[in-house]
Amino acid sequence: MHGEYKVPGGKLVVVDLDVEEGVLRRVRVAGDFFLEPDEAILAIDRALEGAPADTGAAGLAARIDQALPPGTEMYGLTTEGIGVAVRRALAHATDWTDYDWQLVHEPPQAPALHMALDEVLTAEVAAGRRPPTLRVWEWGAPAVVIGSFQSLRNEVDREAAERHGIEVVRRISGGGAMFIEPGNTITYSLSVPDALVQGLSFTDSYAYLDDWVLGALGDMGIKAWYQPLNDIATDAGKIAGAAQKRVVGGEGAVLHHVTMAYDIDADKMTDVLRIGREKLSDKGTKSARKRVDPLRRQTGLPREAVIDRMIASFRGRYGLTEGRITEEELALAKELAETKFATPEWTARVP
Repeated sequence: MHGEYKVPGGKLVVVDLDVEEGVLRRVRVAGDFFLEPDEAILAIDRALEGAPADTGAAGLAARIDQALPPGTEMYGLTTEGIGVAVRRALAHATDWTDYDWQLVHEPPQAPALHMALDEVLTAEVAAGRRPPTLRVWEWGAPAVVIGSFQSLRNEVDREAAERHGIEVVRRISGGGAMFIEPGNTITYSLSVPDALVQGLSFTDSYAYLDDWVLGALGDMGIKAWYQPLNDIATDAGKIAGAAQKRVVGGEGAVLHHVTMAYDIDADKMTDVLRIGREKLSDKGTKSARKRVDPLRRQTGLPREAVIDRMIASFRGRYGLTEGRITEEELALAKELAETKFATPEWTARVP
């Protein structure tokens, strides 16, 4: 069995192993990390040898911690990362490069249709009728997108939203409310087979699926990192929030979508989002600009250039072919938008 895992902000860990009579055998750990002293790598292998195959990543990390020579130094490597790589080997997890990725980047769509497209495309990936997909959104109207389990009245000032001409929609994933203005927002979705995140905890899957965009931001001169559970942050402040939804059916799939602040009207956002006021008061922060730091200021690039560089970074890492939403997928999404995402019953399902 073979497993790989890139430690967030670190290096690649590769594990090869067998399982015999329920325990790990012939374990070999490798990778492009740095480790001192040399004999520590042998200690890691010995610590994993004979471990019960149902041991979780934390339990495997504990075995390694106990076995490491005094003074061991790891660079780009963690014992938890090794444990995750082992679990991915045991789960027969796939890698990004095992797939032919497709890019979908189409003209602006209505907010409710975007919600529906996420559900439809991810279901198509789960069913094996669509390849793993990176979809870059273009917004047809300003919106507030609330999480699946959020209270509508607690999150949104409906009068303020109507005054500003902002549509309120509810997505299928959890997490917090997102304030959207078409020219000020960058949003993308990853619809991936469940096998890509096998062996990862829910938390680890966020970091794993966000890693490519951290690299893309780094190429633009932004030092960014994953901040548990679902934020992408820099020294200047938060720049993005992620959310996920597991889709059952077929082989299963995961929807991972991210909204990034290219620019932001902070006064309008805090006028519309009630939670924005609470978060600011809780943090002792007077201005939303200190909590959300837009990409426009950090990169100095036009929004379209930021998107182009992100796409190029993904393509350089994993390959990416141009694709489109099929007529059948669009028809399904339009019906779903009309019967679900644009209805008051769905939007106010948690009043």
